Amino acid sequence: MTGVARFRRLIREQRRRQGGRLALAAAAGAVVTAASVLLLGLSGWFITGAALAGVAGGAAIGAFNYLLPSAAIRFLAIARTGARYVERVSGHAAALKALARLRPALFDGLAAASPGRVRALSSGEASARMIQDVDAIQTLFVRLSTPWAAGAGGAIAIALAGLAGSGAAITVAIGTGLAVLGALAIGRLAADPAGARVQVATGRFKDRFSALQAAAPELRAYGLESWAVEQIAAEARTLDRRTIDAAAAAGWMTAWQGMVTGGTVIGVVLVSAGSPLPLVTLAALAAVTGIEAAGALVASFRQAGAAAEAVRRLGEVLDDPVAETGTVPTGDAVTLVALDLTLAAGRRLAVTGPSGAGKTTLIERLMALRDPVTDELRLGDVDLTQADVRGVRARFAYAAQDVRLLAGTVRDNLTLARADAGETDLWAALGTADLADRVRAMPAGLDTPLGDNGERLSGGERRRLGLARACLRHAAWLVLDEPTEGLDAATEARVLERLDQRLAALGQGLILVSHRPAPLALCDRTLVVTGLAADGRILMESMPARVAA
Repeated sequence: MTGVARFRRLIREQRRRQGGRLALAAAAGAVVTAASVLLLGLSGWFITGAALAGVAGGAAIGAFNYLLPSAAIRFLAIARTGARYVERVSGHAAALKALARLRPALFDGLAAASPGRVRALSSGEASARMIQDVDAIQTLFVRLSTPWAAGAGGAIAIALAGLAGSGAAITVAIGTGLAVLGALAIGRLAADPAGARVQVATGRFKDRFSALQAAAPELRAYGLESWAVEQIAAEARTLDRRTIDAAAAAGWMTAWQGMVTGGTVIGVVLVSAGSPLPLVTLAALAAVTGIEAAGALVASFRQAGAAAEAVRRLGEVLDDPVAETGTVPTGDAVTLVALDLTLAAGRRLAVTGPSGAGKTTLIERLMALRDPVTDELRLGDVDLTQADVRGVRARFAYAAQDVRLLAGTVRDNLTLARADAGETDLWAALGTADLADRVRAMPAGLDTPLGDNGERLSGGERRRLGLARACLRHAAWLVLDEPTEGLDAATEARVLERLDQRLAALGQGLILVSHRPAPLALCDRTLVVTGLAADGRILMESMPARVAA
């Protein structure tokens, strides 16, 4: 099943779950349009009839019944207002509840995707798909009530016009049909492509903006602010042009609706010329409101292109057959196939070698964070090219060299590794990283905000917080990439001593990447990475840790 098909299935599931609210919104929408058509038509008839009675004299005024029409007009106004409230609340509640379930499903699909799929999306592009594209498909829920509303409004308008003669009714029916068909044609030719281009341009803009924002310190240091501004401005101009194109297409649809409305009103007046003036007025106003009722359907046509493109882009997030067909490993042992070396869980492996040789690539392949190579690494009894991504990642707790932190509190960043971790667990992990005293000294302790990407911490503190987070996770292997880089010798010694005690107590395996001799002393075996072969395989050799030292 393709990603688009999977995403459409998710939408259908949410429509079923929100069926009650959507049905209520459709019924309320039908009441709104029916009441609007009746209200305007009856008002026109009443005003015209009252005017004619006034011209006719006192006898006609006395005979004219103004109480019932007045009461009906008040009732219709109240009914329209109440039904509009019900329609908006029910329809948007259904849409928002559906989107609240779709976003986690999309994120889950992205998180479980193969490494190649994940790396193909930049953070800006992923953000655009999770926010703008998901928002765009809101119309797929909200507009479900529009056919019912348009149908009810059109039917009432035709019935009211029929009071002035069958010709008036036929004219209103033809006008309403022309308004819808013309808008549909304009939508297919102009609005749909324009809306799709807006979604793509939005993703490109966010992608570029996010990349340049991440490099802001370097851009300032090298005096490239003006260049960066121009880069962003270029993408913004493209997005503006696409938005203008979409607005122009919407304008053509509105213009078409206006022309059809004018022509229909003229036609109604001409074909019902022999009817009483109040009924002619009623028929003319019914034509206006009937076509206006179809306007809600026309508005949904304007959004169809953006919604269709959003479905396609979101489907790509889920389109990852590799991640769906993997085998879950049945063991935790790590095998380096080329070296015929198997490490049982609980062992400690140091990974070292020249900078750029491929050490980080190796461990990222091992943890299914990068596409694996056939017959290079095995986890348990499964070659990593055939392994289930989730099953592989569950075996590892990872502290990366480049630590990424949430713009939240210390607690928020720690509980990413284990949501059910209690206070004792959090402080124990901080103690292992020699960070407990620092956190206790903060204004709110564990609940102290750290700022964007932990900007209130030093580089060494950020690295140690990443280590503490990894220590919270229950996993067979703890993987650390340069865990003590940037630490002074005394702090490094305390961290390594506590880490050694923790590993011994838990029996957890360790895979450690480092250039520094002190961390390597924790390990009983060393893997020296020397580079990458032409076929992408990592060149390496194994030796006891004491030999590497």
